[in-house]
Amino acid sequence: MRNLRIVLVLSCFLGFFYAKSQGVTASPEYIMELTSNWTGERFKDGRPKVSDALLQRMKNIQIEEAWGFLRRKGYHNQYEGEWEIIHPENAMTGRVVTAQYMPLRPDYQQLVKLKGAQEKRDTIGGSNSWPIQQLVPGDVYVADGYGRIIDGTLIGSNLGNAIYTNSKNGVIFDGGVRDVAGLLDIEGFNGWHKGADPSYLQEEMLTSINMPIRIGRATVLPGDVVLANQHGTVFIPSHLASELVLSSEIVGLRDLFGFQRLREKRYTAGQIDTRWTEEINADFENWLKEYPDSKLPMSRKELNDYMASKKQ
Repeated sequence: MRNLRIVLVLSCFLGFFYAKSQGVTASPEYIMELTSNWTGERFKDGRPKVSDALLQRMKNIQIEEAWGFLRRKGYHNQYEGEWEIIHPENAMTGRVVTAQYMPLRPDYQQLVKLKGAQEKRDTIGGSNSWPIQQLVPGDVYVADGYGRIIDGTLIGSNLGNAIYTNSKNGVIFDGGVRDVAGLLDIEGFNGWHKGADPSYLQEEMLTSINMPIRIGRATVLPGDVVLANQHGTVFIPSHLASELVLSSEIVGLRDLFGFQRLREKRYTAGQIDTRWTEEINADFENWLKEYPDSKLPMSRKELNDYMASKKQ
């Protein structure tokens, strides 16, 4: 009986400690656990710090190529499509900051406000401004608004300006936005959303920041890298971002080589469109050696290291 009381007391204490430790925002330690495969530099909040140079290179990657690479790695649920896009002619890449919204429940909302106050957040204004405080240049604000558009408009032009000021980037919302005309006027800002509506956000509440979320049929973690263009969005685990970019760039070079050789009538379409022979592979390697460094999407060293690794 005495042992049972000790177990109950310990359970209550640990339960209290756990509840007390939970906040609206994930701790750096938790984010590091979520992204434990990343071995590089991190931000103070624990998210992987994928380089700006890599993010810029990723803008040239095709959605299908990124999707196929991730599937080959076993990641089958990283794509979401059917978006309305503020500037569909522009691609966007960045490091993900996540937020989750749910239908409003008063008792839960009070707890969120209490936890937000403990995190020194503004509890007078709307909590939909809280994730914006997390943003740094190169970030993309990604929010699960459970597809709600009417009364589910997560931002208008005021918050859009604040987002761009902090991130120099944009948003991806499984939900709605308002004041699209004002958002269009923010130079450099872009956004993927499920629809626009003049209504204000109501009967909806923020529940977490930088926790795992679902965006349509994709699972998204804080610190993922997102590739977004007019063909959809792909959420890429940070530890795979560099390999994905380099692999996709090699595919692009193979395509250039193939197109050139077809125009020269050196090979048939059937030869280029199937598994290459040793002769074609050798021709491609020689073609790469003569390809100007200034036109390469990667450094010559990265290219040479990649080609050498494929021979091992």
